[in-house]
Amino acid sequence: MASIKVNEEKCKGCGLCVEVCPKKILALETGRLNRKGYSPMRCVEPEKCIGCAMCATVCPDVAIVVER
Repeated sequence: MASIKVNEEKCKGCGLCVEVCPKKILALETGRLNRKGYSPMRCVEPEKCIGCAMCATVCPDVAIVVER
């Protein structure tokens, strides 16, 4: 089973990972900001992650790590 780890302080909430996820299990946090004032990404259904790492590949801030 794969798991997604996001460094919330590096995430700038660009949403690229949300768009590229084939399972559509990622979302930007609403109502919560990191220290830089951005809404970080979170995995809303981690059990459905297939470990493709497309989110980590597209992240311009290298804020996502996928463990398989």
